Amino acid sequence: MHLVHQITDVYSETELPLPESESSSAKRRIFLVDDHPVTRQGVAALIDQEDDLVVCGEAESAPVAFEKINRLKPDLVVVDVTLKVGNGLELVKNLRAAVPEVRVLMLSMHDERLYAERALRAGALGYVRKQEASEKILLAIRRVLAGELFLSDRVKEKMVYRLVAMKPESAKFPIDTLSDREMEVFKLLGNGYSTRQIAAQLNLSVKTIDSYREHLKIKLRLPDGASLVQHAIQWMRTEQTL
Repeated sequence: MHLVHQITDVYSETELPLPESESSSAKRRIFLVDDHPVTRQGVAALIDQEDDLVVCGEAESAPVAFEKINRLKPDLVVVDVTLKVGNGLELVKNLRAAVPEVRVLMLSMHDERLYAERALRAGALGYVRKQEASEKILLAIRRVLAGELFLSDRVKEKMVYRLVAMKPESAKFPIDTLSDREMEVFKLLGNGYSTRQIAAQLNLSVKTIDSYREHLKIKLRLPDGASLVQHAIQWMRTEQTL
């Protein structure tokens, strides 16, 4: 049974009331951060049908999520990579600094081979794709609540290979070497954004985005800006089909 079949209730951007009864108060409280209302509704319906779990709040942007999580102190935050404002990886880093006791699971449609390790470096304890069956998403939630790591077998194998390889850097593809911010710029290029639009989206100067574009060309071994944009578009198309 997949996540899409779990959409039965409607939740708003505002936080949900905290449980009041003695039985409800024993439930583990989960906060959802995702820019798609339908996804939040589906995950909330999936979680709230469990006897020991309850959704205590939700948000679609990083700033709103950060403020609410600081106030509500949930047991677990389930967050996507892409948000309406800000991004999930930066939110995880900020939460690790401000409320280190809150555990984080990343739930995203993006390729885990690229983002799972980034999520762990940011401070998350697990990464699961939205395309997984409901049972696996619940398993990931419970594992992270228990303080355990949750990753797919193929990501574990990739990480183990890098650890045992004589030269770990040689096992990386060029795209793996991008920083989180470089990755964000690369994705926006792939979605057709111009340099000025990217600067506005990320609240950075045009000059700064130009610098990121130069770094991207070097790291991805591309000759010019046109090749960079073409490569980004092709990569985004591949990403969306995974």
